[in-house]
Amino acid sequence: MLQPIIISTFLFLGMSCQTQTEKGNKTEINNQMTEEINETKLDSTILGAGCFWCVEAVFQRVPGVKKIISGYSGGQVKDPSYKEVCEGTTGHAEVIKLVYNPAEVSFETLLSVFWQTHDPTTLNRQGNDVGTQYRSAIFYLNENQKNIAEKIKKDLDTSGAFKAPIVTEISAYSNFYEAEDYHQNYYNQNSSQGYCQYVIAPKLEKFEKVFGNQFRKK
Repeated sequence: MLQPIIISTFLFLGMSCQTQTEKGNKTEINNQMTEEINETKLDSTILGAGCFWCVEAVFQRVPGVKKIISGYSGGQVKDPSYKEVCEGTTGHAEVIKLVYNPAEVSFETLLSVFWQTHDPTTLNRQGNDVGTQYRSAIFYLNENQKNIAEKIKKDLDTSGAFKAPIVTEISAYSNFYEAEDYHQNYYNQNSSQGYCQYVIAPKLEKFEKVFGNQFRKK
């Protein structure tokens, strides 16, 4: 089990994921997300913490996480494209759908990692990535996830763990659309690319220092 939350500052460098352009296809994820989960006794959640390339790379290295899909959630437009989401008019946030084994990693631990690896006090912004699509968000799938997320958020604010109030959105799950194929497993397949080298790699290095030998290398 990973250690309790330790607040630290993560590095955001002068590069935006919107500047990286590639082509790819995407498919819609069935909204009945719980079918595969119930059959295997796994659980799932949806988290947004800026560019989904960064969030995916971090959580791929957390023991107990079984599957991650980058996508779009929380908006009003059906089946949006990356270009549409980047325009900031769809209402969607860049997120990851995270499937995990509760026997190996708790929801509380996942939120500990979540709040450590981005700045939850900046509204609609992470570093040079600016817009509502980069908002800090937790889209809970049940009341238990809602209660845990709201309690931890309140406790962090009360403790003064951050210098400013947490602005993380905590909302009920409404939709999820899988991002284009080239967004999936992005860092592992493009680690030499500029954004990966200058933004994601330093974040992963800091994450490894915080969690020590519990960091799972890929």
